[in-house]
Amino acid sequence: MGENRTFNHTVTEQEEEEEEESQRNMASSLNVLSQPCHPTILPSFTCSSSSSNTNNINIPSSNNFKLHFSSSKLSHFLTHSSKSGSGNSWLQHGFNSTNTAGINEYRQGPLYSVFPTKPAQVSSVQDLFEFICSGPLLEKIGVTAEMVAESIDKWLLYGRLLSQLFQLNELYLTVPQKARIYHYYIPVFLWCEDQIKQHRSTFKNEEDIPPLVIGFSAPQGCGKTTLVFALDYLFQKTGRKSATISIDDFYLTAEGQGKLREANPGNALLEFRGNAGSHDLPLSVETLTALSKLTREGMKIKPPRYDKSAFNGRGDRADPSTWPEVEGPLTVVLFEGWMLGFKPLPMEVVKAVDPQLETVNKNLEGYYDAWDKFIKSWIVIKIKDPSCVYQWRLQAEIAMREAGKPGMSDDEVRDFVSRYLPAYNAYLPTLYLEGPNGSDPKHLLTIEIDEGRNPILAT
Repeated sequence: MGENRTFNHTVTEQEEEEEEESQRNMASSLNVLSQPCHPTILPSFTCSSSSSNTNNINIPSSNNFKLHFSSSKLSHFLTHSSKSGSGNSWLQHGFNSTNTAGINEYRQGPLYSVFPTKPAQVSSVQDLFEFICSGPLLEKIGVTAEMVAESIDKWLLYGRLLSQLFQLNELYLTVPQKARIYHYYIPVFLWCEDQIKQHRSTFKNEEDIPPLVIGFSAPQGCGKTTLVFALDYLFQKTGRKSATISIDDFYLTAEGQGKLREANPGNALLEFRGNAGSHDLPLSVETLTALSKLTREGMKIKPPRYDKSAFNGRGDRADPSTWPEVEGPLTVVLFEGWMLGFKPLPMEVVKAVDPQLETVNKNLEGYYDAWDKFIKSWIVIKIKDPSCVYQWRLQAEIAMREAGKPGMSDDEVRDFVSRYLPAYNAYLPTLYLEGPNGSDPKHLLTIEIDEGRNPILAT
């Protein structure tokens, strides 16, 4: 395709004519970008460009290097979605909303191709490359600047897909939006892809390969549900079949909750759903076992779902007719929950935190066999202070009230969170120090986030 052009190169009239001819030849292939995308993605951090002209990326030995692309290569990269819609997403509300009730389906708007010819437009890719390389998770997931350069087209593809999902124009992202996409969601997706590759490599070609179950242990309100939602979208768009489940799906029925309250009079931690003891563990074993067997086409199951609004907010299991259908062959199961990986502790430790935890701690002994043993790879989202949970929940309820929706009062939020804080104070230190119950350090990614729910460098 001729010599590579640097980002500050002056484009001559002859080059413009060549570029226009190249654009016309590529128009049909670029139209694919406006359709649902299912590229073949190598589950590796070092995957090379999908274009055959890989010489368009030069990496000098210096750490302070610049990328060199041909303009035709960049025309593959720079595509943008239509203007942001009126959807209710964290990206459009400063990352403070934890209400994901409005995210019921993937919102796909029209896409338009952009053919950059001016150096100012081309330089934005270099700026984005440098921004990606400044992210706090790259070293954690084993990615170098050179690896980012080699797979820059995939980073931009993933960024475009996520911008489309959250109804954003990826050429005009704010810094917080760019950080959430390129410093958080995409690096975590790449780590998950690598974990899938390692998992699948342990099976022979003729064997049925069960899906990899990835556990997400993170406090309430820190954005784990939206993270899982984004990862699930990327998996589906890149040809992976995935399923998502939450520990919330396994809460006891309303009747079961009533029996739990009656059996533990005066214990505020077991008065409502949430703590260990308020889940239907046989149902979780049945569900996770069934999901692990979805290895072939045509195999289907319906994982349970929970209706938190039933019985005036006390909740109940949703009607089975509303449960989503999952079809094999599954590649990955994304399993999230605020207390995933918690380990039972010596009784004197939990009683020192809160005497009411004694029963909860005993109940926790059955959770490894019901949940944790199914999880082969772990993502732990770490917070500095559990009091953030109260602030995040309060933000969500205030946003709901301002939107004219029913929301808890400040006092109700304080009471709600108070029923979880003892478990956070008791179990999070061990989770952060030793990892989840039964986890392998080689398959564990710990992400420390700030009060804005963005990853930060570990201290």
